[in-house]
Amino acid sequence: MSTPAADLALRLRRLAPDDLARVVEIDALHRGRPVPEYWTRVCSDFMGRGRDRVRVALGATAGDALVGYVLGEVRAFEFGSEPCGWIFAIGVDPAFARAGVASALLGEAGRRFAAAGIRTLRTMVSRDDVPVLSFFRASGFRGGAFVQLEVELPEEVPG
Repeated sequence: MSTPAADLALRLRRLAPDDLARVVEIDALHRGRPVPEYWTRVCSDFMGRGRDRVRVALGATAGDALVGYVLGEVRAFEFGSEPCGWIFAIGVDPAFARAGVASALLGEAGRRFAAAGIRTLRTMVSRDDVPVLSFFRASGFRGGAFVQLEVELPEEVPG
């Protein structure tokens, strides 16, 4: 049985380089395999102090343990889109699922984007990932003004 976030003495804070191993661990619990090279690149980029972009890199702790994270940034270059916040990674240790950890992280990320003057928050989710889709829909996300399209490319480029 899960415990509500208020009962966890949950604390939100900026992610730190020391959190990398735990982020990899939490992600692997959902992905099914660790991808440390990916997270090393992402975390070094997002935990940097660049002033040219608005970024959010937050961790949720219960006691001394990191139990969740969220990463996002403001982007404004896609197809004439006004600047908006993009949540590109959110993860919670399954032992803390349904305890409000992801909601607390998403809420704080939203507050930080709003404080930077951003009025729209976006993300992208696989249509087959029903739990994550349900979470974002329950958090107020709906289909947006843009539609993602894709095409499979050949493995070998002709010519």
